[in-house]
Amino acid sequence: MPVHLHDGSTLYVMLHVPQTAARLPPVARIEAPVADALSDLDTGDAPWRNACDKVRRVLGKPISVLIQGESGVGKEMFARAAHASGPRRNKPFVAINCAAVPENLIEAELFGYAPGAFTGARREGSPGRLREAHGGTLFLDEIGDMPLPLQARLLRVLSEHEVLPVGALKPVPVNIRVIAATHAPLEAMVHARRFRDDLYYRLNGAHFSLPPLRQRADLGATLDRMLGERTLTAAARERLMAYAWPGNLRELKNVLDYAASMSAGQAIDVQDLPELTQAAEQPTSSPARLVHPSPQTAPQPASAAALLLALRLAHWNVSEVARQMGLSRMTLYRRMKRAGIVAPNRE
Repeated sequence: MPVHLHDGSTLYVMLHVPQTAARLPPVARIEAPVADALSDLDTGDAPWRNACDKVRRVLGKPISVLIQGESGVGKEMFARAAHASGPRRNKPFVAINCAAVPENLIEAELFGYAPGAFTGARREGSPGRLREAHGGTLFLDEIGDMPLPLQARLLRVLSEHEVLPVGALKPVPVNIRVIAATHAPLEAMVHARRFRDDLYYRLNGAHFSLPPLRQRADLGATLDRMLGERTLTAAARERLMAYAWPGNLRELKNVLDYAASMSAGQAIDVQDLPELTQAAEQPTSSPARLVHPSPQTAPQPASAAALLLALRLAHWNVSEVARQMGLSRMTLYRRMKRAGIVAPNRE
């Protein structure tokens, strides 16, 4: 470094910088919050956020995902957000409810069929939902209801990455990520030999249990998000916050849709809420343990009016309402009969 003296001369000085000064620790980087479809679902509940954080880590890897949780907790919503947050986001997301497709049609629905494969088949054949999901994600909802013979075929697809359509002789390659979901206790079904253990372990690559709404800490924020531009009076909010929500997010949406249609103004008041909320005073301070509903343990409807509301909101789809409540169709029909509810004639 040059130093200029008074007599006009210049003196050059060598500076020694200690190595310790040159080895200062780097400034820590502050990670920005992830902005994706999964983050859009985050309204402050820690278990839900933990599930979102973990599923992000497997989206770019060839790992199947299994989602478990009560009916209505948002399993398909979570699966769609996971797909939209991963590298397959620009490819198809194909969803199929294994409980809603008749057993005699689910094979052709999933695997497709060759032209003229069976009586009533379309002349040009059908690719099937597996091939429709090529390059993207196949979401198998209620995987526990898949018949055992088809479980073996699905396992082969996951192992060999190819599909053999019904009536075809040559398999077709497929590249899909499978996300399966169920409210049923699959591990118990494996022990009871009602679900294949090899398929269970193949699907259970990354396992996520979504919390029921009654155990979530973000009910208030979830209410506000579903309300959109509408608001709640203090009394209506208190009533909704006290309710245990046995039907979870699906039930919450149905109730808010009904209340919005009853409300004359922007704010929803207590009188706009369906009678279902009259059972809201049940204690919720100690969240219940996560269980899988059965006809014996499923939540009971609060009243005949609540059952009638659920049927109307489902457009009288008895199978859908039974699934929401964790009941068999026959049990639901018996409750309808006791309540004097008769389905409208659709002829």
